[in-house]
Amino acid sequence: MSINIKPTNSTILLAFLSCLIPFTPEIGLSLLHGYTVRVIEHSQALLLLLGAMLTFSYMKPFQLTEGARKFWLWTVLWWVVLLGRSTSWGRDYFPDLPKAIFRSISVVLIAGLVFSFLLSSQLRKAIAVRLKTWRIPLWTCLLVVTLFLLADTVEHHRLLSPIFLHDSNYQDLIEELFETPLIFGLLLIALDFMRQDMRLGISKNTLLLGLNTTVS
Repeated sequence: MSINIKPTNSTILLAFLSCLIPFTPEIGLSLLHGYTVRVIEHSQALLLLLGAMLTFSYMKPFQLTEGARKFWLWTVLWWVVLLGRSTSWGRDYFPDLPKAIFRSISVVLIAGLVFSFLLSSQLRKAIAVRLKTWRIPLWTCLLVVTLFLLADTVEHHRLLSPIFLHDSNYQDLIEELFETPLIFGLLLIALDFMRQDMRLGISKNTLLLGLNTTVS
């Protein structure tokens, strides 16, 4: 595994905008009785759906070798799981349905992630090859982790929450605002990885079969 320590302009812009989020109450953005938060939540769901669609359309997994196909379909499933989690597994859109339905959806999706990894040696080899080949965008990854921690800090009123939450009435909004650039960061990371994969020919290059065998 290698690391790319050069920040991109997109990452710098996201970091700058994220620094402005705690000052949202001072800006005077209206909560509109929760409507603003709902709009942001729906926008996040669309971004996660975009991540799944972008990954599928960009990589075209059914045109790839078997191991690569399983890897990119597994990646699409990750986006779907994140989408499900962000919408409470569909409960946000269909609140009147029995809770057992949403619980079943969560179990099926998460089990798909876990058992795909555990049962497919080709998937594990494909992951290992990419970990050895891709360059990890350090600053974008750090930004995503930081935003996740900040959103969690605001949501659960952790020790440092007063630094980022200046008005308790804005708690839900601040949390969602931190999660939005987080999702954009995930999209940037995914796009960077897909471009590397295509540029290096990892998913189509049969010369990697030898490396796959070594990793196993």
